[in-house]
Amino acid sequence: MTSKNGGSKRDHRGDLHRAAAGAPPPRLTDSLTKPLARRFYKEVTVTGDAAPFRVLLDGRPAKTPKKRVLELPTKALAMAVAEEWRAQGERIDPSRMPLTRFANTAIDAVAEALEPVARDITGYAGSDLLCYRAEGPETLVRLQAKHWDPVLRWAGNVLGVQFKIGLGVMPVAQPESVLTAVAAALTPHDAFRLTGLHVLTTLTGSALLALALVRGEVTADAAWAAAHVDEDYQISLWGEDYEAAARRLARRREFDAACALLCLLA
Repeated sequence: MTSKNGGSKRDHRGDLHRAAAGAPPPRLTDSLTKPLARRFYKEVTVTGDAAPFRVLLDGRPAKTPKKRVLELPTKALAMAVAEEWRAQGERIDPSRMPLTRFANTAIDAVAEALEPVARDITGYAGSDLLCYRAEGPETLVRLQAKHWDPVLRWAGNVLGVQFKIGLGVMPVAQPESVLTAVAAALTPHDAFRLTGLHVLTTLTGSALLALALVRGEVTADAAWAAAHVDEDYQISLWGEDYEAAARRLARRREFDAACALLCLLA
C-alpha cells in the first residue's frame, strides 16, 4: 500500500539534503512537460584520438543546454552517448538519453560546483542509510544486518574510521573524522565521476553504498537490494501498489544508467 511503502527514510533524507544544498526538488523530465524537439540530424559520429572526445551530429559538435560543446573524457562514454543520439526517432526524447543527460549535467552544472557537490555527497555520510537500524521486528533487524554490516565494515577498514550506529530515526551525529575520511575518498574531484556518485548517493540514500559500488566492493544488484531493505520488507507485509512500483522502476533505470556512466569512465 502506498501509505506503507510509498515513502522511505532514504527519500526523506534525500529531500533534506537537496534543500540544505540549495538544490531544486526533483522534477519531471523535460520530455514530459514540453513538446519534444524534432530530430535535426542524420549521421552521428565520434571524433578525437585522445580525450576529450566529441559527438558530432552531421559533422557538427553536439551541444549541451548551455550551448557548450559536448566533450566526453573517454572513448567508451563518447560511443555510448553517440548511440543514444542514433537511437532517437523523429523526435529527441531526453528521457531515453540518460548518459547524455548526465554528461550535460557534468559539463553545465557539476564542473562549476565541484566542491558543493562533493560536500553534498559527504553530507549523506553524516546521516547514512546504513547507520539507521530498526529496533524490531527481528526479521527486519536481521535483514538490515545482512545487507548493511559488510558494507559498513568495508568502509570502516578502507577509510580507517568508526561509524556510529543508531536505532530508529533519531539523528546520529557522525564524528568529524568520518566526514573528513569520506570527503578524502571523493578526491580528486572530477565532474563526471562526481555526477555519477551523486546520482547513486541520492537514489540509495547512502554515500557508503555509492563508494562501495564504484570501487567494486558490491555489485549493482547488491547495492540496490541494500538500499531497499526497509521498503522490500514493507512490501512483503503489505504488497506494492502500481504507482509505487512505477516510481521504483524509474529510479532503478536511473540507478543503472549512473552505474553505466561510472563504468564507461573507467
